[in-house]
Amino acid sequence: MSILINVLIAFHVLICLLMVGVVLMQRPKNEGLGAAFGGGMTENIFGAQTTHVLQKFTVWLGIVFFALTLLLAVLYAKRGTGETVIQKELLSQPVPAAAAAPAPVSAPTPVVVTTEPVAVEEVVVEAAEIPAPANPAAAPAGN
Repeated sequence: MSILINVLIAFHVLICLLMVGVVLMQRPKNEGLGAAFGGGMTENIFGAQTTHVLQKFTVWLGIVFFALTLLLAVLYAKRGTGETVIQKELLSQPVPAAAAAPAPVSAPTPVVVTTEPVAVEEVVVEAAEIPAPANPAAAPAGN
C-alpha cells in the first residue's frame, strides 16, 4: 500500500505543478501575470481558442487534484488503523509481575479540640545586669 501512496503523491505533485503552470499561462482581462509570459505566446501554441482550452484544462486539473487529495486521505486513514511494529512488539512481550504491596500506613493521631480555656503559666525572665562604663566622659569621641 505504501508504494501506491508514493506513486499517488508523485502524481499529485505533478498535477499541482501543471495547475500552477496553466493558471499562470491564462491571460487575464487586465493583463496581469499572464503578460509576463509574452502576451500572445499561449495563443501561438494553442491557437485562437486558447482561453477556452486553458479554462477547461484548469477545471479538469482541479477535479483531478481534489479527487487525488480525497483518495490520499482515505489511504492514509486506512494505513493508520493497522498495528504498528511497536504495538506488535509491546503486545508480544510478557506481562510483568505485580509489584509487592506497600506496607500499611498507620492512621494519624487524632487532634482533640476543646473549648475550655487553657491555663497559661507566666514566666518572668529578669534582665541581666549590664555593667556601665567606668568613665562615660573618657569614651572615645567619634571623628
